[in-house]
Amino acid sequence: MESLFILYVADQERSRRFYERALGLRPRLHVPGMTEFALPAGGVLGLMPEAGIRRLLGPALRDPAAANGTPRAELYLLVADPQRHHAQALGAGARELSGLLPRDWGHTVAYSLDPDGHVLAFACPSAGAAAEG
Repeated sequence: MESLFILYVADQERSRRFYERALGLRPRLHVPGMTEFALPAGGVLGLMPEAGIRRLLGPALRDPAAANGTPRAELYLLVADPQRHHAQALGAGARELSGLLPRDWGHTVAYSLDPDGHVLAFACPSAGAAAEG
């Protein structure tokens, strides 16, 4: 079984370029209507144009573009060097929400927004977190 997490994006090409730079990965699939990145720890990040999901859903549901600018999803990635990944995301055009800080749930995390307003978090276990748990 494979798990895919799909973000609806306004501009598939812009989002592909952003995530290539932010994650330091090349897509495993890039065709009109879908881009996929195999994430190092498992799972797949998919990028689907909002127009594509509108066609699939039809008039039954609200247009996802109506929520642009409102955070609709968070991609939370556990990585060995969250500061480096966060800097890559900022260099790719992300907007910083919070620099790298220890959080009360035992992770050290930095937060930003991708070009579509999705929250992007890079995290690692905080020093001593495993010993506390």
